[in-house]
Amino acid sequence: MQDDHSHVGQRSGIVSIILGRLAIVTLLGLAICGALVWGGVIAVPNRLNPFAPLRVADDVNWLTRLKLARLERDDLQCRAVLSDSGVSHQPVSDRPLEQGCGLSNAVEVSRSVVGLSRSFTATCSLTVAWALFETHVLLPAARQHFGQDVVRVTHFGTYACRNVNHRAGGRRSEHATANAIDIAGFVLADGQQISVKGDWAGSDPRRSAFLRGLRDGACRFFDVVLSPDYNEAHHDHFHFDMGSYRACR
Repeated sequence: MQDDHSHVGQRSGIVSIILGRLAIVTLLGLAICGALVWGGVIAVPNRLNPFAPLRVADDVNWLTRLKLARLERDDLQCRAVLSDSGVSHQPVSDRPLEQGCGLSNAVEVSRSVVGLSRSFTATCSLTVAWALFETHVLLPAARQHFGQDVVRVTHFGTYACRNVNHRAGGRRSEHATANAIDIAGFVLADGQQISVKGDWAGSDPRRSAFLRGLRDGACRFFDVVLSPDYNEAHHDHFHFDMGSYRACR
């Protein structure tokens, strides 16, 4: 019996050694491949290269969020990505935080992939996320549900020095640093107007399905997405932001 236990123990030890060596070889192989990709020795499409900068036009995959998150920490790369997108913008001077309100690495957007009800000021990373949302969610959803494009987006604005939900106390909203945008509705190419307030729970199933598809799709790019399902304060708009929390409601 002791011999049997001894043999079992030896076999287990040998298996552990083999598995350990395989793990080391695998890690070394991955490290070498990563170095070759990073050095450009192995050619990989931009969308599949974790070291390549984000491109708004690239197909979305699991690397998109990783690359987008990098832009929140790299102002220069964020501006370069934005310059390669379809967003018409101008840089805005930084404003030091005063009582929790201010601007850092922000831009003034006059037009994005589609028209806007008015220009807005937003952080660079929020603007890139917006460009991704328009390209990969908004326009495809409009074509799917209505067979035409969205030509204009109606929004309630971005920058506002205030607390969450306009409360007198509590923490500052992401709007206080232009890191959030509130979307009220959309205008289609044929002139139809779709509003969050009127169509989220309206009688037209196409419109409500369109809006819910936008809410769900926005969660692929924005850190926080709030809709009328969240609370009464959002009964007439979507809230998108790139803050430190994660929510999709």
